[in-house]
Amino acid sequence: MLKFFKDWTLPIAMLVGAIGYQVFILFSFVTPLLIFVMLLLTFSKVQPKDLKISPLHFWLLGIQILGALAIYLLLYRFNKLVAEGIIVCIICPTATAAAVITSKLGGSAASVTTYTLLANIGAAIAVPLIFPVIEPRAGADFYESFFLILSKVVPLLIFPFLLAWALQHVLPKVHRKLMSYHELAFYLWAFSLAIVTAQTVNSLIHNPADGVTEILIAVGALVACCLQFFLGKTIGSVYHDRISGGQSLGQKNTILAIWMAHTYLNPLASVGPGSYVLWQNVINSWQLWKKRKREEKG
Repeated sequence: MLKFFKDWTLPIAMLVGAIGYQVFILFSFVTPLLIFVMLLLTFSKVQPKDLKISPLHFWLLGIQILGALAIYLLLYRFNKLVAEGIIVCIICPTATAAAVITSKLGGSAASVTTYTLLANIGAAIAVPLIFPVIEPRAGADFYESFFLILSKVVPLLIFPFLLAWALQHVLPKVHRKLMSYHELAFYLWAFSLAIVTAQTVNSLIHNPADGVTEILIAVGALVACCLQFFLGKTIGSVYHDRISGGQSLGQKNTILAIWMAHTYLNPLASVGPGSYVLWQNVINSWQLWKKRKREEKG
């Protein structure tokens, strides 16, 4: 039964969240805490001495931040809402589960973990700078919005690593205990996915656009997903790290992305990362299937 639930977590969590959106929307306030705990559990398994930054990581970070800004500037005159839905899919950092998928595909989990930390730092700096310009808050100037977002995003993305590192050195017994709960991250992810799905459904029901816009956002998210996997793999090939490059850039922390869209952009922009979670899982499933086929032939 547990294996069935793990294999079908994505559709089950999204279906439950969509059907029971009126209930799960009430838990929206705990989403930042859930993200914090999941990142803490992820970084607790990381030894700072194992983090090795390579030129590949800087290329990926440039695409994540400068690429996101370039795509927004390209699209916003055409449709601002579509542009918001796409930028959050690109600027969002790497998923905490990316290292696991990378290992299964035969890539370097250490490389992905290093980039996950860098991607979080990059997003923590870029989001407060870019989002207030994209979606100004009523009655607040740029600096007020900047410091407001900074005060919420930095603790969420940076403090989990600092806390995990401090526990390793100051309270090793607590750190070992924390590592024993690594399975908890899976269940927190499922619960978080149900909550953010409920948020997206609630936005679609109560703040509908024209229907075409939502479709364009979903299609744009598909293009962004494929493009990021392609660019990550292409640049990764140059540094003999093809799989890690693709997963680092293409596999996103969509729960964080949906939360950021709801909190700092037009709530309907969450349709972008809401559909991205489907696209990236389709690509990951296809990659794992291809690897199994190659192993069977071998």
